[in-house]
Order: sequence, then C-alpha cells, then structure tokens
Amino acid sequence: MEKIKMTTPLVEMDGDEMTRILWKIIKDELIYPFIDLKSEYYDLGLQYRNETDDKVTFDSAYATQKYGVAVKCATITPNAARMTEYDLKEMWKSPNGTIRAILDGTVFRAPIIVKGIEPCVKNWKKPITIARHAYGDVYKASEMKIPAAGKAELVYTAEDGTEIRELIHNFSEPGIIQGMHNINGSIESFARSCFNYALDTKQTLWFATKDTISKKYDHTFKDIFQEIFDAEYKEKYDAAGIEYFYTLIDDAVARVMKSEGGYIWACKNYDGDVMSDMVSSAFGSLAMMTSVLVSPDGKYEYEAAHGTVQRHYYKHLAGEETSTNSVATIFAWTGALRKRGELDNLPELMTFADKLEAATIKTIEEGKMTKDLALITSLENVTVLNSEDFIKAIRTTLEASL
Repeated sequence: MEKIKMTTPLVEMDGDEMTRILWKIIKDELIYPFIDLKSEYYDLGLQYRNETDDKVTFDSAYATQKYGVAVKCATITPNAARMTEYDLKEMWKSPNGTIRAILDGTVFRAPIIVKGIEPCVKNWKKPITIARHAYGDVYKASEMKIPAAGKAELVYTAEDGTEIRELIHNFSEPGIIQGMHNINGSIESFARSCFNYALDTKQTLWFATKDTISKKYDHTFKDIFQEIFDAEYKEKYDAAGIEYFYTLIDDAVARVMKSEGGYIWACKNYDGDVMSDMVSSAFGSLAMMTSVLVSPDGKYEYEAAHGTVQRHYYKHLAGEETSTNSVATIFAWTGALRKRGELDNLPELMTFADKLEAATIKTIEEGKMTKDLALITSLENVTVLNSEDFIKAIRTTLEASL
C-alpha cells in the first residue's frame, strides 16, 4: 500500500531505557511501513538532557506549542543513584513537569479495555478517565519541622508592605507544618482543559474536592470551575448531551466504585496522582493506561502512563530476553497520529490510528501477549511473546486489517 502522507509535523520526544528500545521497534514495525512520518525529533534521553543542560526539554515543549501535537517516550527523572550512574551535572527536573508547566496543561489518564483483562471492580464496563491538575499543592509545598513549643503562622505580605496573618497552630511540643499554594490562573487553565477535553471526547465530567473542610483552598477550585462552566460551557454541554457536576471527593469515590465508568473524573494534583494509580491498578496494569497532556488552548502531548521499565532494560543490556508490554506506548503514537489527522483534516491518518489500536487489542484478545498480561488474563492457553515479537504480532494483525 502507498504510505499515508502527513502535512504538518508532530513533535517526537524520545526517551530512556527499555521504553527507548520499544520506541524504535514500534516506529520500524508499526509506523514507517505505513506512514510517511513527518516529525520534529527531540532526544529527551537523560544523557542528551545532561549534555544540553536540559535545554532540549524546553525546546521540545516550545515545539509542541508551535505544532500542537506531540508524542513522548517515557523518561527518567533522576535521583541520587541516577546522578552517579549517568555522571550528571545536576539532578535535572522531571521532563514531564517541565513540559506541563510550559504548556499549562492538564493530564488525562484512561485505561485501555481488553477482553480477558478483567477489572477488579466487576461492574466497571467502560474506561474511567482521571484528569489531574498538574500544578501546586503538595508538589510545590514548603515544609518545616517545628523543634519545640511556639507559634506558627501563615503570613502574606502585599507589595505595599501590608500583612495578613493566619494562625496555624500554637505548638506545645515539636511537630511539623506544611504550606501549600495554587494560583487562580492555573486553576482556570485546569478547568478549561477539563471542559474542552470532555467536549472533545463527549463524556460527562465530574470534579471532586473537599470544600466542606477546606473552605478557602478547595472551595476556590469549586468556585472557579462553576463560574467558568456557567459562563462558557453550559450551553455547549447541553447541546452535546453531557453534563458537568461537582461532588465531594469521598462521595466521588463511593460513586466510582458503584458505576460502570465512561466519564472523566477531575482531581486536584495529589488526589489525581493517587486516584489514577488506583484506577490503573484496578483495571489491570499501568502498561495498559493512556496519558495525554492537554493545554487550555488545545495543544496535545501523548505518552504512556508508566516509566522506563528499568529492570527490563538491565536484562536487555545483559543480553537476556524481555517480555515488555508496549501497548501504552503504541497508544501514545496512535493518539498523536489521530489528533494530527483531525487537526490537518487527514481522515486516512485517523483511520490508520483506529486500525492500529484495534489490531493491538485484537492481538491480545487472540491470546498473544506479553508476560505481565499473561499473569492476569482470564484467557486460557495464551502465548507469551517477547518484547519484539509482540510488536511484530501486532503488525501481522494490522496488515490483515489494511
């Protein structure tokens, strides 16, 4: 068949370790044979980030702002051990965090549903998408150990020097305090990203916090969401036949466990971190979880929800066979290609993305899968494939559908 032509590049962000190995195989087996790929390539592998003083990460985010669609491989966020292993100049920040901050985006994570990989929650029939605010809260918190008895206060000093003080606690013994913050502009971007993504995917949107306890911090989130919805989105939601509603997070948890799924659940930063892990684990595996960063002005960056699979990479370097699940990384590519096709009015590119996803799912449902899925599937007499052979099996299924 003639390769599908692209008109606008997508931004390609290469990554680290085992996912970097899979990235190349996916391109060689599932992308290049079928698509005349136009991409602007950035190497976000830790070694090159170190060489460029992390400039490459910033450049990739600015390119995403320019072109509107990116696909990203999993990357290492270095700790002390990685500093030594890679002889780093400094402990570079999370590439995901840098990209999120530049794009002012919200992360949406959803499970990939496959027959034979049954959710732990038996009534879950449709994906549950977690929308996670990616700024502030505990991740930007200031913390202090209180050494002895004394008074701790929150102090705000305005530019004119006036102060507002709020007592935190009168300590009678040692303890700890933590100061969290957020900014209205980021909350507004979070809200618009959620409202737009729900419209884009035609799903009902939930938003949940604990405003009954946090009467200023969480309540501000609730108020901003409602104000923006009423002013900008209510009529659009009515026309689309979807809804937005707010609920307390403990009520949301109870609803989630009894629901069939099929909606977006928006959470503050830490809540989203925890709930996305709960949802992904209950649906089966982080390796079966999509992740897309969406900015309020409609820029998209697709990636897998998991890390670089370090343990398998060391086995690979030792010449041992691995059976690494590449499904979420494949779906990062399909998500980016579909969105590129949608924005550029290339229906054949969108159709290809749909067929590649269908071929991936069909391959698993026919009993050909990686070891992690074989351990949890309800299918019988499955064939466990190594990392490369699994991708090649998907190609065979895809070619039959094309």
